[in-house]
Amino acid sequence: MTNIIRIKNAIFYAYHGALAEEQNIGGVFEADLDIYTDFSEAAAKDNLKLTINYDEVYKFIYKIVHGKKYYLIETLATLIADGLLEKYKNISKIAVRVRKHHVPVGGVLDYVEAEVIKENGK
Repeated sequence: MTNIIRIKNAIFYAYHGALAEEQNIGGVFEADLDIYTDFSEAAAKDNLKLTINYDEVYKFIYKIVHGKKYYLIETLATLIADGLLEKYKNISKIAVRVRKHHVPVGGVLDYVEAEVIKENGK
């Protein structure tokens, strides 16, 4: 059985970007996660220890987003995906999207987003 735990629009203020101004001024970053797992036993037993604790997942993302400055949102998405696959062996697949608003591209756009999709063991 495959179930999905989703975290939508986790928001962080951080200092990432390819330009020095972005790393000095900072900006808002958002993250979405789709965590593919089997939580049927946890649901049947109503036991948090048998599933992915999304409070722990949020704190994990927070540490990565605030731990170091990165040039690329692609790097953030990859580190989050790789780290969670390593931490939780019961994740079979994960999709991580990291968004950045107010991107200095010389034009108007809503946001830029990078997505990483990985499977455990691949």
